[in-house]
Amino acid sequence: MKIVSEETIAQALRSLPGIEPRVVVSGNYATPWELVRILEKTLARCRAFVLNPQDGWPIREGFVTETPFVGPGARKDPLLDYLPMRLSLVPRLFALNRPPDAVLIQTSTPKSGKVSLGIEVNIMPAAIEEVRRRGGIVIAQMNAQMPHTRGDGELSVDLIDLAIEVDATLPSPAPREPDDDAIAIGERVAALAADGGTLQMGIGQLPDAALDRMNKLRNMGIWSELVSDGVMHLERAGVLDRSRLITSTFLFGTAELYEWANENPRLVMRRTETVNDPANIAAHPSMLSINTAIQVDLYAQANASYVRGAIYSGYGGQPDFVSGALHSAKGQSVLAMRSWHEKGDSSNIVPILHDPVCSFQHSVVVTEQGTALLFGRSQHAQARLLIEKTAHPRARQELYEGAEKLGLLHPGDERLPTN
Repeated sequence: MKIVSEETIAQALRSLPGIEPRVVVSGNYATPWELVRILEKTLARCRAFVLNPQDGWPIREGFVTETPFVGPGARKDPLLDYLPMRLSLVPRLFALNRPPDAVLIQTSTPKSGKVSLGIEVNIMPAAIEEVRRRGGIVIAQMNAQMPHTRGDGELSVDLIDLAIEVDATLPSPAPREPDDDAIAIGERVAALAADGGTLQMGIGQLPDAALDRMNKLRNMGIWSELVSDGVMHLERAGVLDRSRLITSTFLFGTAELYEWANENPRLVMRRTETVNDPANIAAHPSMLSINTAIQVDLYAQANASYVRGAIYSGYGGQPDFVSGALHSAKGQSVLAMRSWHEKGDSSNIVPILHDPVCSFQHSVVVTEQGTALLFGRSQHAQARLLIEKTAHPRARQELYEGAEKLGLLHPGDERLPTN
């Protein structure tokens, strides 16, 4: 590894093969912004592969963003190249039809000949391995404020070709206080957890609200692509099983969380292929997978990716954890969502989805209205439970009518009041 100037990095990028080289970049809150800036101003054309690009991500002619999970920085990009696939399979792309020419990462500073990918391991080990195999380059932005986390993100400095040094605060999601609906949903989801079980949670206020209400549980495990501040709070409250490591692929939280993660022997960061493998998920007892959705229809199909026909995020790990959790002994896959979209003045429970399905066969759907236990129910029973237990009263009449048109209600079925 050589610590070099910005111009040396620019020269290395200009030497990449082809007219549109592919560069894989660390995403989420580990984006190496200085390297991205150099990339954007150096190459007239390139393909940048990234997960969940944040605000400030380049949008211009010639800069094509490839991603299986769209973030706020790319949702308005007319050149966006969205890849619809579950996260566990994304690392295969690098050895198949999306080979990288360079990889840009943000790491900790060296210690005993190693750096750490810190808060974002995810798909990056696979990208680094493939670019090294192909004779490409690995460029690091070494940040004194990046925590050194243990596991698959620990890299020998010999795997890095060029590096720059920075001392920059890592960004965090904007804090959001839970409202009454979020608290009600969190309480209902927390009631589904049992001592000795294992937790996975997606990004969002509702999974966090559920974690906040699990302080009385004991001997819980964490096997989750995401670890947030809620997991740190459970650890400090004595909820987690000390004999099981906290396993994650990326961190999404406050500066306090990042400090807690630094050199923490209880936390291990694994690559996506390991954490999101449904077989590995299923091996954990009483796996409780907690995710969210934009809409759910009366067939219990979930749209977690599209808003008004436009891609908003992506499959992420939701399909992986739905499948894995349902094959876990006493496992459950939970969708936590609000019944009503206030800004759109519309129901989030709909008769049938018109946007692509992200996942299906969840065992439980939870809203502020109630809990629908769906596993093993007929499609008629599922539809009634979703209407009567989870839908907003303002939407029930329309949903009953939609269910009848779809053949999801038997003639003469008694209805609950719609208000």
